[in-house]
Amino acid sequence: MSGNPYPLGLRLAGRRVVVVGGGAVATRRVPALLDAGAHVLLVAPELTPALRAHADAGRLHWAPRRFAPDDLDGAWLVQVAVDDPLAAASVSAAAAERRIFCVRADDRAAATAWTPAVTRHGPVTVAVLGGGDPRRAMAVRDAVRALLEVREGALSAPAVPEGTRPGRVALVGAGPGDPELITVRGWRLLTEADVVVADRLVPGLLLDELRADVELVDASKIPYGPSRAQEEINRILVDRALAGKFVVRLKGGDPYVFGRGGEELLACAAAGVPVTVVPGVTSSIAAPAAAGIPVTHRGVAHEFTVVSGHVAPDSPASLVRWDALAGLRGTLVVLMGLKNLAAITATLLAHGRPAETPAAVVQEATTGAQRVLRSTLGAVAADVLTAGLRPPAVVVLGDVVDALGGAGPEGIPGGGSGSTGQS
Repeated sequence: MSGNPYPLGLRLAGRRVVVVGGGAVATRRVPALLDAGAHVLLVAPELTPALRAHADAGRLHWAPRRFAPDDLDGAWLVQVAVDDPLAAASVSAAAAERRIFCVRADDRAAATAWTPAVTRHGPVTVAVLGGGDPRRAMAVRDAVRALLEVREGALSAPAVPEGTRPGRVALVGAGPGDPELITVRGWRLLTEADVVVADRLVPGLLLDELRADVELVDASKIPYGPSRAQEEINRILVDRALAGKFVVRLKGGDPYVFGRGGEELLACAAAGVPVTVVPGVTSSIAAPAAAGIPVTHRGVAHEFTVVSGHVAPDSPASLVRWDALAGLRGTLVVLMGLKNLAAITATLLAHGRPAETPAAVVQEATTGAQRVLRSTLGAVAADVLTAGLRPPAVVVLGDVVDALGGAGPEGIPGGGSGSTGQS
């Protein structure tokens, strides 16, 4: 029997779906079924570790045996994910007797339903059938996805008039500097925004991609001291959202890693404004990685600590126990510490951290202006001055600095001499 397939979106929430097979194909198909809310029965003698994790967490029911026809009783859909043609045919036959649609990984021609190539962008789901050719379907799917990425803002623009729809705020982490390191969800929300309130460390190319009608507020130019500036940022977020706007607060790194995102969330919550938080790639991990430094490494470091250095160690305002940090064996990552680096290293040395502890400083990590300096705890502050490094920069202290022996993207190894390089 021939004919073109009839496209249909199945609403499987609360409905029984049977998956036969516990290998790689089932591993790929089961997550989408769970995301659709289906009650999944997985029938297979053995499972991949990923599928076993779903079963152990109670997200699906696993029958650890071979398929039996009565497994399909009450089912709405069956996915056959085995490569044994005879076994697959027996499942197809049982499904046909019960008039249940059957997807077959081994033989699309023998199946009564096909799984399309899918891409998702927020509320938009695109499913492509390629006339039985999966590669053709994937090629068309990828082309549609690229189009959606270009037109996402227009496609997702609300249909209701501005000012009458409920406003909201998203706190979005933009990542460490490379515009491609923003998360997919963060980028999608950015394309939907009516207002963007951006920090100075946000990648400029992300702002260049905003729609022409987006209101851009440069938070670094708000003319107040640090506390008053934050109050003004909070006011802008709340006022614009209460006016029915979708506001994206775009922050370098992650919103909650020394980014004052918690204060902004509290301000919005107090005004009754709903907030979405989108984590970002933090420079505390990304900057060392970009310089070829793992913050943990087997046999070298089993811990890493991230600390802010914007307050000097001897300041009454400091909340950091530098004496305790000096006694740790693991990796110490210091953000915003370049100005106080001499005082920080002196304090660590005074409390027993060895002067020969490997050190690195990564300036403007993941960007074309990245510079990496390698030194030691005892010499790094002077070496930074000699090299003329400037913020933003991340300081890494610990044996992990030398863990990879110079492999990976990094500056010219200094061995304590304070050499720097471009990467």
